[in-house]
Parts: sequence; C-alpha cells; structure tokens
Amino acid sequence: MTVGPDDVRHVAHLARIRVSERQLQALATELNGILLHMVSLPESSVRPDAGHGADAAVATALRNDAVMPIAFVHARATFAPEARDGFFLVPRVITHR
Repeated sequence: MTVGPDDVRHVAHLARIRVSERQLQALATELNGILLHMVSLPESSVRPDAGHGADAAVATALRNDAVMPIAFVHARATFAPEARDGFFLVPRVITHR
C-alpha cells in the first residue's frame, strides 16, 4: 500500500490539520517510509516476548503486593463533614435540572 497526496489530504481533513499543497508530497513520502518500516518489523530478529517471562524476572525483582492502611495526618471528618458506607459525601458542584 502506498500513500499518495489524496490520502494525506484526507487524513489531514479527518485530523483537522491544515496542510499546504506543497507539503502533500513530502508528507506522503514520509508516511510511505513509516509504512515500509512497519512492514519490515515482523522480519526483525527481536522476539515478540522479549522482556517478558523468566528472563525478565531475573533482571527485574518484583515485590509482593501488600495492602497497607493509609495513615491520615488529619481526622477523616476534616476531608468531608459527612460519610456514609465508608465514602465521603460532598456537595454537588453542578446540578442538572
């Protein structure tokens, strides 16, 4: 698939980007280069799972997830005067009628 000036014009219109007529061919050439690079990626020697799995666990030590209570400096009532079912009740900022 190749990108032409009409394709660039269409994408620019969708993205609401102003592109001058003299920039169209340069952008088409640049986009074609990007697409050519994307086509060559599956042929690269980088494994799809690089950085994952057992090799990554050795390189990056993970900590155990632990739920710890949050120590409040101020009483919870100072954040909001009312609470219900463990949630703070706050006044609405905007009301809809």
